[in-house]
Amino acid sequence: MITPAFIEKVREWATAPVVVSALAGRKSLYGKLPQDKIDALDKQWRAEREIDDQPLITSVLANPLSSYLIRVQANSVGLFTEIFVMDTNGLNAGQSSVTSDYWQGDEGKFQKTYDVGPSAVFVDEPEFNDGTQTWRAQLNMTVTDPQGGPLGAITVEVNLTEFERRALNGVAS
Repeated sequence: MITPAFIEKVREWATAPVVVSALAGRKSLYGKLPQDKIDALDKQWRAEREIDDQPLITSVLANPLSSYLIRVQANSVGLFTEIFVMDTNGLNAGQSSVTSDYWQGDEGKFQKTYDVGPSAVFVDEPEFNDGTQTWRAQLNMTVTDPQGGPLGAITVEVNLTEFERRALNGVAS
């Protein structure tokens, strides 16, 4: 259902200057983090989800990349249910809402995109969301710099029920 044309539309806004700049900045600032540091950050993120004091979560949600992703999701008018961008370490660099964890590097969304190469695209199996009674699938792809070098990856959760509704009504997605 997610077509090559749709993937290219997503790729256009997924490589906007704010995305590329944020990922290039994180790559320059952090480089390759050791696994124990990644694990500690992920543990901190998970703990912060359960309390009011959330400095790590706030630092990600308040950055310009997250603001951009929140706008993209809002402008999709229900087509995108979640968007997040991962840096070269597989850590969330920006997101439209709080994710369950900070490190995505151990998941297919990162391993089947960033770890594969600059043109990699991975569409996960559709899942039914009982809460919203909608079908969803995650579109994942590598994010590159203007020269084609990998900077990170993006995950866009697509509301397939809305996607199909728009297609049936002749509305472009």
